[in-house]
Amino acid sequence: MTPTEKTRSTRRGGWQVADLPDANDASEWFHGRLPDSWFTEVDVTADREEVVVVGTLPAGDDDAASGAAAEGRISRWRAETRDERIEIAREAQERYQRKVSWGARLGDTEAMFTHVTAPVMTRLRQPERRVLDTLVDAGVARSRSDALAWSVRLVGQHADEWLGQLRQAMGEVEKLRGEGPTL
Repeated sequence: MTPTEKTRSTRRGGWQVADLPDANDASEWFHGRLPDSWFTEVDVTADREEVVVVGTLPAGDDDAASGAAAEGRISRWRAETRDERIEIAREAQERYQRKVSWGARLGDTEAMFTHVTAPVMTRLRQPERRVLDTLVDAGVARSRSDALAWSVRLVGQHADEWLGQLRQAMGEVEKLRGEGPTL
């Protein structure tokens, strides 16, 4: 039985995985675990399915910070670090019970090597489906799924501050829940 199958509880908002390990320290863990020579900066984000690690590669003497040269440097780094990244990902997946996805950036160029595409159940009424179909018909998206992802990204860009406040409030609720009596 996988950790996801162990215990599920219903909360407001749907099914939640009850005993998924906390990943609040994932950024610190990766900063301590990654070789110092790999990145000048590392961004680590985690959700219920995935931990995403995107690092900024050090700029080389050849000033390969843009275009095809940057793509080549990222590709070379990906190939040279594959075995070690796999080992680090295995350790992290065991610790956090989530898939680990990798990416690298150099200058304005960023590449994701792996990432989880988690299926999301939606129940949309006709007006919402018409919005998605309009985005598909206009060539903004290839499918309803792509249109929905585009819409979510757009909302995220325009609601970052509000979503940040909401996440902070949810963190406080979780903290208070943890301090309460156990049943």
